[in-house]
Amino acid sequence: MTEGLSVTCTRFASGIWEGEVTGAGEGRPPIEVLHGDRAVPDVRLAADETGRWRLRFPVPADAVGEGVHTLLIRNAETGETLDSLTLIGGQALEPDLRAEVSLLRAELELLKRAFRRHVRES
Repeated sequence: MTEGLSVTCTRFASGIWEGEVTGAGEGRPPIEVLHGDRAVPDVRLAADETGRWRLRFPVPADAVGEGVHTLLIRNAETGETLDSLTLIGGQALEPDLRAEVSLLRAELELLKRAFRRHVRES
């Protein structure tokens, strides 16, 4: 049983995701990486000289493009999601992001006014 597995990203550069897997105990951790319902190819999991498990995989080309793409790093035995990588790209999301930033700015202004009023009254 491999309860307590966790994954921490250590580096993401040039299309390669790297991380550390802890909580595996004595054996090789049962890790899988999925994009949608498909397994990501070329996932490498190896113990380093200190006995830590290093996870490394290239981000598939079909995960880079228009829209939102999520890669899940899961415990293959339990199906528990241990970490994820989300890539967002393209022009289709620009209006959504602008609207979200606009809402955040409005909320920030509201908080600033309330804080100033509180300071003035106390």
